[in-house]
Amino acid sequence: MFFSILNGTLTVCRDAAGIAGNIFAFGLFISPIPTFKRIIRNQSTENFSGLPYIYALLNCLICTWYGTPLVSHDNIPVMTVNSIGAVFQITYIVTFIVYADKEKKMRMLGMLLAVLGLLVIIVAGSLQIADRAIRWIFVGLLSCASLISMFASPLFIINLVIRTRSVEFMPFYLSLSTFLMSTSFLLYGVFNFDAFIYVPNGIGTILGILQLALYFRYKTKSMEESNEPLMVSQA
Repeated sequence: MFFSILNGTLTVCRDAAGIAGNIFAFGLFISPIPTFKRIIRNQSTENFSGLPYIYALLNCLICTWYGTPLVSHDNIPVMTVNSIGAVFQITYIVTFIVYADKEKKMRMLGMLLAVLGLLVIIVAGSLQIADRAIRWIFVGLLSCASLISMFASPLFIINLVIRTRSVEFMPFYLSLSTFLMSTSFLLYGVFNFDAFIYVPNGIGTILGILQLALYFRYKTKSMEESNEPLMVSQA
């Protein structure tokens, strides 16, 4: 009786955390919209980089595959949030390609095809693994590495904030969404006993706390706060 109640409570907590994670992730997915409004308005990608959207798409696709019943058990929230994220990233990438110059256009097309090709290799390769447990570990390690690399990407911005003592290039709502989403999926992974989810999201939670702490530490020193994520690169 006790274990039945405990199991039911864990299931409710897990589902609640998964739903919350999906909601907070939406804030991350829509954060580049101001950037693309500018690109469409100016009919040019200017010095904006398309690489963050390529990396985000790869992460979403790998994590979507991990969340499917063919790989892991009862991880539907992971599959849904990342499949929605993949749609957003593809939309951003296509828009970027439309307004990019010829050199950037060809480079972005090449990287998009490489990402899709890599996904096909991962899916086909993992399906060749008959043992479900080994398949879960294989895809789980890939998704974990992908998530950690995504959460580590703001380290450049964190370094910039400390160096310039300004939060101009670290939007508050982007940092808040990252923290809330990571915390939600950290709890989801804990309640679902899935290390491939709670480990990378635990790292994301720590980095989210660091970003928020830096924001409140340096916000009074900023002359101007930007509402657009840092997507500018000379590369």
